[in-house]
Amino acid sequence: MQEMYDNMKTRVENVVKTGYITEEYKSSEHEEAFGKYKAEDFTIHHHPPIIQVVSESREEKDVGGCCMPNLIYVSRQKIPTSPHHFKAGALNVLLRVSAVMTNAPTILTLDCDMVSNDPSTPLKMLCYFMDNSIGPNLAYVQFPVCFNGFNKADIYSSEFKRAYHINPIGLNGLSGPDYFGTGTFFRRRAFHGSPSSPIVPEIPDLALDYVVEKPVNDRAILELAHHVASSEYEYQTKWGSEVGFRYGSLVEDYYTGYRLHCEGWKSVYCNPERPAFLSEMPIALNEVVTQTKRWSVGLLEVSLSKYSPLTFGTQFLGPLMAHAYSYYAFGPLWSFPVMVYAFLPQTTLLNNFSIFPKVSDPWFFLYVFLFLGAYGQDYVEFVLAKGTTLRWWSDQRMWLIRILTSDLFGTLEYISNHLGIATRSFNVTSKVNNDELKKRYDEGKFEFGVPSPCLCHYRPLQS
Repeated sequence: MQEMYDNMKTRVENVVKTGYITEEYKSSEHEEAFGKYKAEDFTIHHHPPIIQVVSESREEKDVGGCCMPNLIYVSRQKIPTSPHHFKAGALNVLLRVSAVMTNAPTILTLDCDMVSNDPSTPLKMLCYFMDNSIGPNLAYVQFPVCFNGFNKADIYSSEFKRAYHINPIGLNGLSGPDYFGTGTFFRRRAFHGSPSSPIVPEIPDLALDYVVEKPVNDRAILELAHHVASSEYEYQTKWGSEVGFRYGSLVEDYYTGYRLHCEGWKSVYCNPERPAFLSEMPIALNEVVTQTKRWSVGLLEVSLSKYSPLTFGTQFLGPLMAHAYSYYAFGPLWSFPVMVYAFLPQTTLLNNFSIFPKVSDPWFFLYVFLFLGAYGQDYVEFVLAKGTTLRWWSDQRMWLIRILTSDLFGTLEYISNHLGIATRSFNVTSKVNNDELKKRYDEGKFEFGVPSPCLCHYRPLQS
């Protein structure tokens, strides 16, 4: 199945790269996907929708004689005159295409670099959705994002233990954890309005009670799937604002989970002993800060909008849950006080003035208490979540690095976007690791990835 999908993906990429469709792709097996398109329609930013049934469950069986799941390749339409809304737009296309093809009531979202690690995960998910004590307001079940291949110290703090393992446990006592963007089982109903006020879709084929009676490779089904995957379909509809994954932020996962909670939906964090899914992680510093810079821009797009957790969130979620969302939303703004703190002590010292109390001053003990208390609590929480002292130290170091790099420049990028100096961009994080890069990572050596003028070595000219 993986080989069939990779072959289909390669064909599409070859057509986009070369700019024309060979007769081979217009014949027999590939005619449905490529036969009706012209060569000039294919570019990276301008191409029609492509939907190809690679494997149908009724026809394909495994070695044990059991039916294989449907495998369908979907590439949405892109045209320069229509915004595609990055990952959120792609997920909404998948929502609509899956609705007209199968209309399954439960949806799993996974990043392309994640693999299943426990075949019993769907059973664990169903335990929550079928639990009457939780009620019909459960929108999604969130599993932690777990990575494999860490070095001993996790030098880039890629585990994000607080966001993925510590804080969600506490949020289970409120409305539930935010959406991580992957490893999540959704109830399809949650994307169509609040629990008490469902939104009727624009066509009956997207209705929640619509029963698909035709096979997925039926011509009428495929034509309808191409229609809902077109870029013009969402025009003058509620998709992205009240229906589906929400537009307006580069962190569509955080924003979608936040809006669902504001509508009255709940979520549950499920953290089994055996990780449900495993993911790859970036092992170069430039990839790490590029990823977190995009998060910083997206979080500020939420925190400084009309849907800010401090105002909109407090009104619909209450102060505790709104505070939890604000903790993440306003996180990038920490870059300014930390940057001031990085220069202020040295500046005052040069002017023979100290901003800290002397050891003999009674206020000194308050500073000691706050310092040891804050770091002590952080350390205990980290270790209780199966962390190590070495990884906790790496986490502290990377927090400062992110604050003064990705958060700082993400904040500046957000400001420049709103001033019209720059446009929004979505930089995909590369997780392709070569052997040499992996070897340096395993040895605990930082990999900066690309040359930077801030890291150049200078030496005086010699005559």
